[in-house]
Amino acid sequence: MVRVLVVHDALLLRSALAQLLLSADGLEVSCMSSRGEEPDEDDLPADVCVVDGDCLDGTEDLCRAPYWDRCGARLVVLAAPERPGVLRRAFDAGALGFVAKDAPSHRLIDAVHTVAKGERFLDERLTVALLEASRAPLTARELHVLAQAAQGCSVAEIAGVLHLSRGTVRNYMASAIRKVGARNRVDAIRIVQSAGWV
Repeated sequence: MVRVLVVHDALLLRSALAQLLLSADGLEVSCMSSRGEEPDEDDLPADVCVVDGDCLDGTEDLCRAPYWDRCGARLVVLAAPERPGVLRRAFDAGALGFVAKDAPSHRLIDAVHTVAKGERFLDERLTVALLEASRAPLTARELHVLAQAAQGCSVAEIAGVLHLSRGTVRNYMASAIRKVGARNRVDAIRIVQSAGWV
């Protein structure tokens, strides 16, 4: 029996994923939100965690997520090809499974069984996106600056939080705007958020 923990913020989708997995033989399923809600102790530890990549904050360290200590790298991440940043963070954290959100339901079940054995599973619909994700358009520092800007921080506030000078923050911001082909800071934030980088 493979114990699966489904992590999704939306209760309806979390329940639907759980029901889908329960329909397969050999799977025992529990659920939780990525916002810190803990599953019952009887359901722990899980052999595999199925995580919706869009539930991950762009600045979150996946290894510190509340479910990481339940199954570690035996993660199956649900992702969309147009959000390579989500794939990159999950890959860097050591996730083993990647399933496209528009894949047939049997692909998720196959991924869970494969990852439970400690093997990698990559949905072919995500192959190109994962390759693109390896070419991150911005440096980590540029992403941190944009992530702070996305929270409404001023240049002075970003400088204080990241322990940089205001001029350095402006340089990182200008570089990020140029690299993503944005018109301004707001456009740059929109571009990197839609790609899942922050």
